Amino acid sequence: MFSLLVFFFTSLIFPFAAAHVAAWHKGMYCLNGTTPGFDDQNANTIANPLFNLKKDQWWFHAVDKCDQFPPDQGDFLELPANGEFTVELAVNRAFTTLSYGGRYLDGQNYTGGLGGLDCITSPNIHTQNQSMASGSAFAISYNSDLSDVTPENLVVFTTLYHTPWERIATYAVPNLPACPAGGCICAVTTFSGTILVAHEPDYFSKWGWVPNGCGEPNIYMQGMSGFRCNVTGQPGDAALATAVPPTWCQDSPANCTTGARQMIYWNQAEGNNIEVSAYDESGSPKSPAYNSVLGFDEGAQHDIFLTSSGYSGVPNGAQAVRLTLPWSTGLVSLLLIAALRAGVTF
Repeated sequence: MFSLLVFFFTSLIFPFAAAHVAAWHKGMYCLNGTTPGFDDQNANTIANPLFNLKKDQWWFHAVDKCDQFPPDQGDFLELPANGEFTVELAVNRAFTTLSYGGRYLDGQNYTGGLGGLDCITSPNIHTQNQSMASGSAFAISYNSDLSDVTPENLVVFTTLYHTPWERIATYAVPNLPACPAGGCICAVTTFSGTILVAHEPDYFSKWGWVPNGCGEPNIYMQGMSGFRCNVTGQPGDAALATAVPPTWCQDSPANCTTGARQMIYWNQAEGNNIEVSAYDESGSPKSPAYNSVLGFDEGAQHDIFLTSSGYSGVPNGAQAVRLTLPWSTGLVSLLLIAALRAGVTF
């Protein structure tokens, strides 16, 4: 009861317009905050945005020491192969079932819902309405030690369009293989800003969400705070391919990067994996997002697995055709070109 009173008192001093969204689950790092031995029912360190930092600071939220506070022994985010899993999106642990609950991200139950023409500032979810919420993503690394995770082995495996919005968010899982004995490391990213300024681009996080306008450039890197996760049910056999950076392709879908893709790393002092400029098709400044602007389909990502050729994660179109042609077809093409150059007629 005391912690609940403290929470509501502090909420009067620090309004939630400055709060940001994180994905909550008992398998997450930083669930209890960053005070050793203290279970903070009002924890929100993991929701702090990150901007213009060195990689060793933003990677898994090291700047806040979230990477040093793993979940309790035996607590995992369970990922049923070919099934679904649910997390809670909220600006503070207090607004989840891990604390005090509530339907929306700020613990409230709005009878008329959220929405309008202007940016929603309470809760601060950096969008005008649900249809404009830019989407979020989870990624997985088949390593049990956080220090072994890299952008190349942390693969986006699911997205959810039009999030964050309500507290409950359910994601689809592809036919993931089993994790090693110690489990896997997962990440969930979301882009966001701290100051609501309509029509300025917003950026990124680690349970992936990039707000569509409505914010000052910064990033959440929650997945960079991470989860311990484990694939359950009947796992598949195919290993994941090496992840490559996504590319902007709203105006040229044939150039979308497909296959295993990295999370969005943007607007940091170092370690960025995407650059955009100019305006999108709606006339707003381009902002990377876990949706069609980067070629992400909604739901489970089924093209992330290694094939017999090792192919994954190259742009569509002619380049993809060249890389995926059987070797015999490519050899015949080379022989034909050589013959034509030698003056042979057919």
